[in-house]
Amino acid sequence: MPKRRQLRGFDLKKIGGFAQLIGVDEAGRGALAGPVVAGAVLVTQEFLEGRWAVARSGRVNDSKQLTSELRTEVYADIERLALEGQLHATVGEASVAEIEELNILGATKLAMRRALEGIYPPTAFQRRTDPDLFAGAEEARAFAPQVSCRILIDGLALRGFIYPHTAVVRGDARSLCVAMASIVAKVTRDRLMEALETQYPGFGFAQHKGYGTDEHRQALLQRGRCAAHRGTFLRKLMRGRVDPAQMSLFE
Repeated sequence: MPKRRQLRGFDLKKIGGFAQLIGVDEAGRGALAGPVVAGAVLVTQEFLEGRWAVARSGRVNDSKQLTSELRTEVYADIERLALEGQLHATVGEASVAEIEELNILGATKLAMRRALEGIYPPTAFQRRTDPDLFAGAEEARAFAPQVSCRILIDGLALRGFIYPHTAVVRGDARSLCVAMASIVAKVTRDRLMEALETQYPGFGFAQHKGYGTDEHRQALLQRGRCAAHRGTFLRKLMRGRVDPAQMSLFE
């Protein structure tokens, strides 16, 4: 628990000189089926120093490290806090068709852009070629006078991304707002995959959420793909593992 409290301390350092901090993360990037979903959570200094962050944020961590029950509890807290105006949380989604068209990196950028558009239009930011535009409050004021905000994105810097951002490797385990964004993305996507189970029964989407578990692979061998599957992902997975005559099941 003490280690988790460091997430709040990380954000208190990163928000210094800014009015707002936005954490962004995705869920479903490595799945064989379903959309990729991004979450974005905006917090302020007041929130980070407030009652909930001090007393309750120790429960927050990378969504993959939390139990389903705890993720759901924290997600409910985020919803309530958003309704109370203490923070802002949004989601963005890129469909299977968009993943096939843009590749997974392009679709992830699209989902993140859509999540951020729910908070600020990209025109609110003035861009430079440097992907880490907001290195300090002075630069933020000079190049984006409309918005005193730092955007933290989990992972490596996104080349060509329309929103200037600070990349944070393993950000979902280091930053409170990024970890909260990861929970928003994960819970939202899990619910979408559970809904797909009723639309495409027999694949086990409600259990494995579209990831390549043994059960999922067995279902694919028995049934072939459905419209919710990512064809390019399946072909890479199955090539060399099944009889060439069976590859038509995954086209």
